[in-house]
Amino acid sequence: MDLKTFTRLPFYIKLACVLFSLLALGFLVILGKEILAPLVFSSLFAILLMPLATFFERWLRLPRGAASMVSVILFLSVIGLIIYVIGSQIAALVKDWPAFQAQISHSLWNFRGWVYEHFNITRSKQLKVVNSAASKVTSPDAALVSSTLLSLSSILLFLVFTFIYTFFFLLYRRLILKFLESVFLEENKARVHEIIEHVQVIIRQYITGLLIEMTIVATAVSVTLSIMGIQYAILLGLITGIFNLIPYFGIFSALVISATVTLGTMPDGSMVIYVLVTFVVVHLVDSNVLLPMVVGSKVRINALVTVIGVVIGEMLWGISGMFLSIPVIAVLKIIFDRVDSLKPWGIILGDEEKKQERLAKKLKVAK
Repeated sequence: MDLKTFTRLPFYIKLACVLFSLLALGFLVILGKEILAPLVFSSLFAILLMPLATFFERWLRLPRGAASMVSVILFLSVIGLIIYVIGSQIAALVKDWPAFQAQISHSLWNFRGWVYEHFNITRSKQLKVVNSAASKVTSPDAALVSSTLLSLSSILLFLVFTFIYTFFFLLYRRLILKFLESVFLEENKARVHEIIEHVQVIIRQYITGLLIEMTIVATAVSVTLSIMGIQYAILLGLITGIFNLIPYFGIFSALVISATVTLGTMPDGSMVIYVLVTFVVVHLVDSNVLLPMVVGSKVRINALVTVIGVVIGEMLWGISGMFLSIPVIAVLKIIFDRVDSLKPWGIILGDEEKKQERLAKKLKVAK
């Protein structure tokens, strides 16, 4: 069945075909999570490292395999350094766990007293509500420890396959490019090559901007919390910078973690309020200054699509899906904006009202 025949079908048949295709695609995506998630991460890392590998090939005269391996090793060293710093901070926190547990219990007791004085809710009633949550935070059981170890082993295995795929993507990048061009008809090869090149450039700029934004946010939070005297400020700053890659949900999760650590390590419970103010200010500056200035306006996605994309990504692939949702939507928007039949979908994904209005007017004129 060709496209013209499909367009003549009744609406309910076309709707059923579209819904069935989406359900089948979603099922395959969920089923292939263990393979597809590392592949998507690897493709993004390969696009990011491609200029470095090209530099090693052209200027240092390294073979392609050696250039690809050196690029991956350098990138892996940076990731390993970040993991080492976070691991050392967590190890220090584990050593202080008894004091952390006692401080959390003391802070909760004082908080229940404050609630009783202001809202006349007895401590026993409050205890029933917070007891289970407090026990989960301060008294991890064997099942939780075993699940944590299992998660760490799966994350390690995930990283190993991701960097292996990244190496092969860099090594066979020209072969992959030829394959993508040969899939389409001869008259479309020039357009396909242009789209692929543009996707590489824009995504590289986009990921680089996100990494710069992450570094600035992590540094700002670490320095601010250090000045305030918060323990494990570097750990909280790194967590905030990494979680900030997840729009909206990430900064809230980092705030909860930072408030909990502050409550468990600082005798003055009012410091949590200052931590809250710090995160609100950082989020406002990041959203209104850093994101437009550092990440740029090459790919702007509206807030509604961003939230929906993060939620769908979490439903499909969990935490990795939340991190990948925005880059994947950015790639889709780049493709939609450069394929005439898909430009309306690029409009709905976009956030630049004037640019989208101009694009919509062009579509009306073309029709």
